[in-house]
Amino acid sequence: MNDLKGKIAVVTGGSRDIGRAISVKLAGEGVKVCINYNHNEAKAQETLEMVRQAGGEAVLFKADVTKEAEVVAMFAFAAGTFGGKVDILVNNAGGIMGRKTIEEQDEAWYNALMDLNFKSCWLCTREVLKYMGKGGSIVNISSQAARDGGGAGSSIYACGKAAMLCHTRAMAKELGPRGIRINAVCPGMINTYFHDTFTKPEGREALHRSAPLRREGEACEVADLVSYLASDESSYMTGNGIDINGGCLFS
Repeated sequence: MNDLKGKIAVVTGGSRDIGRAISVKLAGEGVKVCINYNHNEAKAQETLEMVRQAGGEAVLFKADVTKEAEVVAMFAFAAGTFGGKVDILVNNAGGIMGRKTIEEQDEAWYNALMDLNFKSCWLCTREVLKYMGKGGSIVNISSQAARDGGGAGSSIYACGKAAMLCHTRAMAKELGPRGIRINAVCPGMINTYFHDTFTKPEGREALHRSAPLRREGEACEVADLVSYLASDESSYMTGNGIDINGGCLFS
């Protein structure tokens, strides 16, 4: 069993889907969790209630993690609430926002996607170091898109997730001597709102026929991997990008 009891975590984009599963999983392991959300307070409240029903401890904090001032306030709140430190950061905030070919993309689209999928990770990683010491763990939620360029119309999303993966490797070198580990998870198709909204049913059905495991993944399976990477059970792992895609892509 992961020895996570009593640790403090911040999970960005924690109100639903993979972020929700991670928040509930960590809280179930005895972690005190600051669940970040931006737009959907109702979903965040649902996640908080799930944590409490499971006997865990968590708080909510509304912040746009692409904004420096809001990131600073979030970590100050999390540390101030739970004893002055943060042991675990999960950079989960991100999204595709829509699908556009390169001719359809404009500068505002580029900035919005890169800010959401990479700047958020950069800002939160930089800020958490004020509160994280030896033994700390950062887990970045990247994507299979970082490996293969993503599906049609998702090029900037894929580039943002690839930047996150590269940043994981760079930070492993920089933070390792301080006793802080950082790894990335690269999910393939997971049964979430993301694919309900942005992936056509025929695309999902094709994966069910072709994937070695013949199914999509579930958010709880990603959460199990994140819990392992956050714990001391993975104490000699850093700088990794770990695929979780049912065998759809090997790297």
